[in-house]
Amino acid sequence: MYYPDEIIEEIRSKNDIVDVIGNYVQLKKKGGYFFGVCPFHSEKSPSFSVTPSKQIYHCFGCGVSGNVITFIMKYENCSFQEAVKMLADRSGVKLPEAEYSEEARQKNLERQRLFEIQKEAASFYYRTLRSSEGEVGMRYFRERKLTKETMQSFGLGFSGKSGHVIAYLKSKGYTEKELMKSGLVNYDEKRGLSDKFWNRVMFPIMDVQNRVIGFGGRVMGDGKPKYLNSPETVIFEKGKNLYGLNVARRSRKGYMIACEGYMDVISLHQAGFTEAVASLGTAFTPEHARILKRYTDDIRLTYDSDEAGIKAELRAIPILKSAGISSKIIHMEPYKDPDEFIKNLGAEEFQKRIDKAENSFYFEISVKERDYDLSDPEGRTRFEEALAARLAEIDGELERENYTDAMANKYMIKADALKRAVALALLNKPSSPAVMTDSMRLNRTYRTDEKKEDGEVKAEKFILNFIAEEEGVYKAVKDIITVDDFTEGINRKTAELLFEQAEAGKIVPAAIISRFDDEGEQNKAAEIFSAVIPDSLSRQDKSRALTELVIRIKKASLKRIASKAENSVDRVIREKQAMEKLARIQIEI
Repeated sequence: MYYPDEIIEEIRSKNDIVDVIGNYVQLKKKGGYFFGVCPFHSEKSPSFSVTPSKQIYHCFGCGVSGNVITFIMKYENCSFQEAVKMLADRSGVKLPEAEYSEEARQKNLERQRLFEIQKEAASFYYRTLRSSEGEVGMRYFRERKLTKETMQSFGLGFSGKSGHVIAYLKSKGYTEKELMKSGLVNYDEKRGLSDKFWNRVMFPIMDVQNRVIGFGGRVMGDGKPKYLNSPETVIFEKGKNLYGLNVARRSRKGYMIACEGYMDVISLHQAGFTEAVASLGTAFTPEHARILKRYTDDIRLTYDSDEAGIKAELRAIPILKSAGISSKIIHMEPYKDPDEFIKNLGAEEFQKRIDKAENSFYFEISVKERDYDLSDPEGRTRFEEALAARLAEIDGELERENYTDAMANKYMIKADALKRAVALALLNKPSSPAVMTDSMRLNRTYRTDEKKEDGEVKAEKFILNFIAEEEGVYKAVKDIITVDDFTEGINRKTAELLFEQAEAGKIVPAAIISRFDDEGEQNKAAEIFSAVIPDSLSRQDKSRALTELVIRIKKASLKRIASKAENSVDRVIREKQAMEKLARIQIEI
């Protein structure tokens, strides 16, 4: 789908990048820029910058760059067209009927058909649950004490005999090929298509836009597996979605509750805890943490109280911390999970458990404590050494000191002795990625595959940014360098668009980014305009720098011209003469 450039530019220009990003990231003004913690990678020190004058953003940590449209695409995990529509709705711009390329039309059609199939299937399962065929499923939900309103709110359903949903969807005009892409069927060369879900109560999974994207199903009886989830499809990625998030994201409690399963979320919502979410049949991942970070920096973990649940919580704690999210543990003993707890003790008691949620560091240490016999001097010494090693993993000195004092008090250890043990543990920490600074770690994570740019490419990027940043630069250089002097690829494309804007008398870097279709090119173009020219640089210094950049670019361009056989001798001579003149002048801006 393609919208006219002028419409895209109108939408972009009516959505100030600081206002839009400010809804997602806490920004602080510093000079002519705004800074915040990058929402696209884990960091402690803000390295994410937003430049109002250029209407672009750039992270100096992970390197991501773009304009207001690319930000929405990346943050909301949506397509270019969806981002444009969101911003159009935000700014009151009416979108025209957009034109499609054939390839884009087919892709969009496929996505829309898959959304329609999931919706139809959800409707079919919903009706089946409320029919005679779904009595076993309805009995299961009633035994779990779900109300009619809750079942309706979550769109709960039932999949009966195999083949029923296939027949229904075929009657609605969907092809076997489409059904195979939907994740709702299995295929066997001998038997053909069969329903993936049958004899199961069904839990529709919705994205944050309340569209059904997949299903979870619990078998009735002793069949295996007990729980079955949709496979990943074009519209469904388990690692990028959380069950219940479509409702929980609107919670205003300041925190969210992360639990294990569908029934936990449903029971909590029914009891009034609509801030509850769960991962979709997978372990909690950094991607889940980044998604939750969009909505809160406080997570209360309430996994099953068995050994598996404790291990899952211990895995989730550092993942949340690395995303800048603090976590606490809700204890549900003597019950196994939130669903069981609420059925026995009620919502009021569960709220008390939330209020008394345990600091996640304390929880980690209490679990670790179980591995040692504290009544035995040797066991106690080994525990204290393990405790010191864990305290040494805390990066912030102030935080580490506070936790050291707290642990010394809790376990009746002499504070000075524990601090010496922590100091020894710090001394023994290896110089490895595990103890690198955020910037070092990010550099290793994001930069290892990048080739070092040569001086020519860097010079081109500098001068393009110079032209965009400083009034008068284009006028000073336009008779000396042309688009042809730039290396082919992203730099030349950007130069062509920038020179075009400069000739028209209005330079808008953010609009240039929108002219690139490929996300990678958008990012590279935004990166060109992300460099910061120091305010302390005098006009004389800027002129000297500009002259050096122009000379470098022209020299490189001349070499390319001379190396090509098709270029005439006369042209090479003219270029050399131009260079000789250029070497003797100083460009003023």
